[in-house]
Amino acid sequence: VQLQASGGGLVQVGGSLRLSCAASDAMGWNGWFRQAPGQEREFVAVIGWSGSSTYYVDSVKGRFTISRDNAKNTVFLQMNSLKPEDTAVYYCAARMKGRSSWSPADFGSWGQGTQVTVSS
Repeated sequence: VQLQASGGGLVQVGGSLRLSCAASDAMGWNGWFRQAPGQEREFVAVIGWSGSSTYYVDSVKGRFTISRDNAKNTVFLQMNSLKPEDTAVYYCAARMKGRSSWSPADFGSWGQGTQVTVSS
Protein backbone atom coordinates (compact mmCIF):
# COMPACT_ATOMS: atom_id res chain seq x y z
CA VAL A 1 0.00 0.00 0.00
CA GLN A 2 1.29 3.46 -0.89
CA LEU A 3 0.11 6.42 1.12
CA GLN A 4 0.17 10.12 0.29
CA ALA A 5 -0.57 12.82 2.84
CA SER A 6 -1.78 16.29 1.91
CA GLY A 7 -3.57 19.30 3.34
CA GLY A 8 -0.88 20.88 5.47
CA GLY A 9 -0.13 24.57 5.50
CA LEU A 10 0.39 27.70 7.55
CA VAL A 11 -2.37 28.63 9.98
CA GLN A 12 -2.74 31.00 12.91
CA VAL A 13 -3.26 29.88 16.47
CA GLY A 14 -6.82 28.69 16.94
CA GLY A 15 -7.24 27.88 13.27
CA SER A 16 -8.12 24.61 11.58
CA LEU A 17 -6.71 22.31 8.94
CA ARG A 18 -7.90 19.04 7.45
CA LEU A 19 -5.27 16.52 6.44
CA SER A 20 -5.96 13.75 3.96
CA CYS A 21 -4.16 10.45 3.44
CA ALA A 22 -4.90 8.75 0.14
CA ALA A 23 -4.01 5.07 -0.22
CA SER A 24 -3.41 2.99 -3.30
CA ASP A 25 -5.35 0.08 -1.83
CA ALA A 26 -7.62 -0.91 1.03
CA MET A 27 -6.15 -0.42 4.48
CA GLY A 28 -6.66 -1.79 7.99
CA TRP A 29 -5.65 0.27 10.99
CA ASN A 30 -4.29 3.66 9.97
CA GLY A 31 -2.50 6.25 12.01
CA TRP A 32 -1.33 9.82 11.92
CA PHE A 33 2.02 10.70 13.40
CA ARG A 34 4.01 13.92 13.59
CA GLN A 35 7.61 14.91 13.89
CA ALA A 36 8.86 18.31 14.96
CA PRO A 37 12.45 19.43 14.25
CA GLY A 38 14.89 17.69 16.53
CA GLN A 39 12.25 15.44 18.04
CA GLU A 40 11.22 11.84 17.57
CA ARG A 41 8.20 10.90 15.53
CA GLU A 42 5.19 10.65 17.82
CA PHE A 43 1.78 9.03 17.64
CA VAL A 44 -1.15 11.41 17.12
CA ALA A 45 -4.25 9.34 16.28
CA VAL A 46 -5.29 5.97 14.90
CA ILE A 47 -8.47 4.54 13.43
CA GLY A 48 -9.64 1.01 12.84
CA TRP A 49 -10.99 -0.36 9.57
CA SER A 50 -14.66 0.24 10.40
CA GLY A 51 -14.01 3.71 11.75
CA SER A 52 -15.69 2.92 15.05
CA SER A 53 -12.42 2.58 16.98
CA THR A 54 -10.28 5.65 17.38
CA TYR A 55 -7.50 6.60 19.77
CA TYR A 56 -5.67 9.88 20.33
CA VAL A 57 -2.63 11.15 22.14
CA ASP A 58 -3.77 13.17 25.17
CA SER A 59 -2.46 16.44 23.79
CA VAL A 60 -4.91 16.45 20.86
CA LYS A 61 -8.01 14.95 22.46
CA GLY A 62 -11.02 17.18 21.94
CA ARG A 63 -9.27 19.14 19.18
CA PHE A 64 -8.41 16.55 16.51
CA THR A 65 -10.73 14.04 14.87
CA ILE A 66 -9.61 11.10 12.75
CA SER A 67 -12.03 9.61 10.24
CA ARG A 68 -12.02 7.54 7.07
CA ASP A 69 -13.83 6.97 3.80
CA ASN A 70 -13.16 3.38 2.81
CA ALA A 71 -14.90 3.83 -0.55
CA LYS A 72 -12.13 6.29 -1.43
CA ASN A 73 -9.32 4.57 0.53
CA THR A 74 -8.75 7.84 2.35
CA VAL A 75 -8.14 8.73 5.99
CA PHE A 76 -8.60 12.24 7.34
CA LEU A 77 -7.36 14.23 10.31
CA GLN A 78 -9.47 17.26 11.18
CA MET A 79 -7.40 19.58 13.36
CA ASN A 80 -9.14 22.38 15.23
CA SER A 81 -7.98 24.90 17.83
CA LEU A 82 -4.43 24.53 16.60
CA LYS A 83 -1.55 25.52 18.86
CA PRO A 84 2.07 26.39 18.10
CA GLU A 85 3.13 23.07 19.62
CA ASP A 86 1.18 21.28 16.88
CA THR A 87 3.76 22.51 14.36
CA ALA A 88 5.39 19.47 12.75
CA VAL A 89 5.53 17.33 9.66
CA TYR A 90 2.49 15.04 9.76
CA TYR A 91 2.70 11.52 8.37
CA CYS A 92 0.12 8.85 7.76
CA ALA A 93 0.91 5.16 7.94
CA ALA A 94 -0.68 1.74 8.02
CA ARG A 95 -0.21 -0.63 10.92
CA MET A 96 1.55 -3.81 9.91
CA LYS A 97 -0.22 -7.14 10.27
CA GLY A 98 0.33 -8.83 13.58
CA ARG A 99 1.31 -5.61 15.33
CA SER A 100 -0.78 -4.15 18.11
CA SER A 101 0.78 -0.98 19.48
CA TRP A 102 0.60 2.66 18.44
CA SER A 103 4.38 2.89 18.22
CA PRO A 104 5.78 4.13 14.89
CA ALA A 105 7.79 0.89 14.81
CA ASP A 106 4.55 -1.05 14.30
CA PHE A 107 3.55 1.00 11.26
CA GLY A 108 4.72 0.94 7.65
CA SER A 109 3.85 2.29 4.21
CA TRP A 110 4.74 5.77 5.39
CA GLY A 111 3.59 8.65 3.20
CA GLN A 112 5.90 11.55 2.40
CA GLY A 113 4.50 13.85 5.10
CA THR A 114 2.84 17.23 5.00
CA GLN A 115 4.05 20.30 6.89
CA VAL A 116 1.76 21.96 9.42
CA THR A 117 2.90 25.30 10.81
CA VAL A 118 0.92 27.14 13.46
CA SER A 119 1.93 30.76 13.94
CA SER A 120 1.36 32.70 17.13
